[in-house]
Amino acid sequence: MLEVRDLVVRYGPVVAVDGVSLSVPEGPAGLGLVGESGSGKTTIGRTVVRLTAPTAGEVTVGGVDAFRARRAALKAYRKSVQIVFQDPDSTLDPRMRVGAAITEALRAHAIVDRAHLAIRVGELLTSVGLQADHADRFPHQLSGGQRQRVAIARALAVEPRLLVLDEPTSALDVTVQARVLQLISRLREERSLAYLLISHNLAIVEQLCEQVAVLYLGKVVEHGRTTKVMTRPVHPYTRALRAAVPELSETLPRPQTRRADPPDPAEPPPGCRFHPRCPLAIDRCRREEPVLREVDGRLTACHRAEDSLAAE
Repeated sequence: MLEVRDLVVRYGPVVAVDGVSLSVPEGPAGLGLVGESGSGKTTIGRTVVRLTAPTAGEVTVGGVDAFRARRAALKAYRKSVQIVFQDPDSTLDPRMRVGAAITEALRAHAIVDRAHLAIRVGELLTSVGLQADHADRFPHQLSGGQRQRVAIARALAVEPRLLVLDEPTSALDVTVQARVLQLISRLREERSLAYLLISHNLAIVEQLCEQVAVLYLGKVVEHGRTTKVMTRPVHPYTRALRAAVPELSETLPRPQTRRADPPDPAEPPPGCRFHPRCPLAIDRCRREEPVLREVDGRLTACHRAEDSLAAE
C-alpha cells in the first residue's frame, strides 16, 4: 500500500534522507524504522504524511502520489494517512475539550452527520480504552497515557488505511507504554491497520512489526523480516543496536564499536558511513560505499556481511 521510492530530503547542507526505498503492504501489517537520533526516521514519517517536502523521490499510498495529488485526491490522501506523534501535549490544544478535538477531524472529512457526532466520539474513545465522558475533559485533566490514547482516537476518527507512529510510547512510563502497545496491537487486528512504526527500541519493533528497516545517517543499512534481523543481524550497526537491548542480546555476543566522534551529517565520511565506528572496517569500507544486497534472507549494505555472520 505504501511505496517510498528513492526518497531524498535535504535541509541545507544536510541530507537527512538519502535514497531510501520502503514499502508497507495492506494491513494488518507493520514496518519498523529504527536507528539512532538523526538517522532520518522521523523525517521519513513526516514526509509520508506531507509535513515535509522531499527533495527527490516518490511517496505513494494506494497508488496516489502524495506530492502530486490535488483537491479531491489530496483530501482523500490526507484521510487515508494519519500520524500519532511522540508527545500528545504538542498536538492537543489545551483550550479544546477532547470531544471537540476529535469532532474537528470528523467534520473536516464528513465522516458522520452532525446528529451522530457525539455518538461517534464516544465510540472512538471507548475503542481506545477510555470512557465516553472523557470527551468533556480538557487535556490537562488526563494522564499522559490517556492523552496519547486520545491522540490515537483522533487519528483513527477518519478511518485511515495507514498510521505513522512516531515514537508513540517513548514519553510514557513503562507501565503505560505496555498498555499503549497492547492497544496498538489490538486496533491493528480489529481495523486491519497498516503502520509505519518509528522507534529506537528494537524490542517494541519486534513485538509489533513483521518487517524492519535499520537507518544510519539517512541510509538503510539493513532491511528484512523482523525475526530474521533480530535473531541474526548482519550489519555491525544493527548488531550494536540489538546488543543494546538486554532482553534481545542474551544469545548474541556484545560487539565492540570503535571509539569515534559522531559523524557530521553535513559531511558524512566517505565509503561506508559507519566505518569510523565499525570493528570490521577495512580499506575498502573507507573508499567504496556499499550498496544494499541480499545476504542471508535480508538486504544489507555491508562489504563484510558474510564475515560478520561467520564471526558469530
